[in-house]
Amino acid sequence: MADKRDYYEVLGISKSASEDEIKKAYRKLAKQYHPDINKAPDAEAKFKEINEAYEVLSDPQKRATYDQFGHAGMDGFGQGGFSSGFGGMNMDDLGDIFSDFFGGMGGFSGFNFGGGSSSRRSGPIKGDNRYMSLEIDFLDAVHGVDKMINLTVDKVCTYCDGTGAATRSDIETCPTCRGSGRVVRQSRTPFGVVQQQSVCPDCQGKGKRVKKICPHCGGKGYNTVKEQVEVTIPAGISSGQQVRLAGYGERGENGGPNGDLYIEVRVRPHKYFTREGNNIHIRVPISAVDATLGTIVDVPTAYGDVELTIPAGTQPGQQLRLKGYGIKDLRTKNVGDQYVEVQIEIPKKLSREEKELYEKLANRKKESVFEKFKKTFK
Repeated sequence: MADKRDYYEVLGISKSASEDEIKKAYRKLAKQYHPDINKAPDAEAKFKEINEAYEVLSDPQKRATYDQFGHAGMDGFGQGGFSSGFGGMNMDDLGDIFSDFFGGMGGFSGFNFGGGSSSRRSGPIKGDNRYMSLEIDFLDAVHGVDKMINLTVDKVCTYCDGTGAATRSDIETCPTCRGSGRVVRQSRTPFGVVQQQSVCPDCQGKGKRVKKICPHCGGKGYNTVKEQVEVTIPAGISSGQQVRLAGYGERGENGGPNGDLYIEVRVRPHKYFTREGNNIHIRVPISAVDATLGTIVDVPTAYGDVELTIPAGTQPGQQLRLKGYGIKDLRTKNVGDQYVEVQIEIPKKLSREEKELYEKLANRKKESVFEKFKKTFK
């Protein structure tokens, strides 16, 4: 243990290095010291050391243990036999290094060493999902709404069921790849014999060939159609939430089903209502007289006008609750409340009669509100 160099030092990186920095440093050193490339006497030992360091630092769990306990903490991971080859490297890293060695040859996604095989799925594959956005009004989000949207979608040909063949008997196994959808070729490299796989050029990876194509889809197995689709927006939805339309995504491969369409909902702001969670807030103006004496008003809600009692002595900014007049929760179906914030408006202009009444009221008071406030400072 004492003779081992620090793994970060081996790779020439700091202890705060990111995963990408670790991988980059490893790839550079692996190319430099691999014994099949570098014939220096110490190349194999250095490569083994580099590989060992990368195997630990590229694994978050091993790295955390190493950072805390050093080399002593690695005994629990069974490190008695690090490979001097590519044992500590995942296949993606190995593919990257091969690409560098051979000048970006490409096509090494299916390579393997010493026999064995790697195959690509040649059966039905579901298509990718699609995404779009849809803007709706505030009240539509509260109550829910059905919207019609126009879509262009690739649909499996109903005549040939996506095979692209005129009849079932017109489908045959590809003689080039024998149904695997892949062809394999071997090449000799400094690392030994490499098997490189690629998509079969005759069947394009399907594993089958069509002798006579379907007349309804031209052998594609699908038809591009335009549809007007109804989208149900549930009551209580909020901005950023999504609605799924199954089967309206990208088309699948080899007769596989389409992906899905996800519609992100955007709710337009309302002129008066605002939403907080499942509650609705609104501000309503009343006069100073109504706030002082109390009154009854018909308050707008998302469900129509509702009678609300303003108690005598209501203060500016005071909130009153209308229970059950909020928004339905999508999961629990519980409905929130509406909160009415009272805004007291002071008139800027008074009629002669109003002015006389205010003056009469002011003269009857023995002590003003401000005078009471001032007394608290004495």
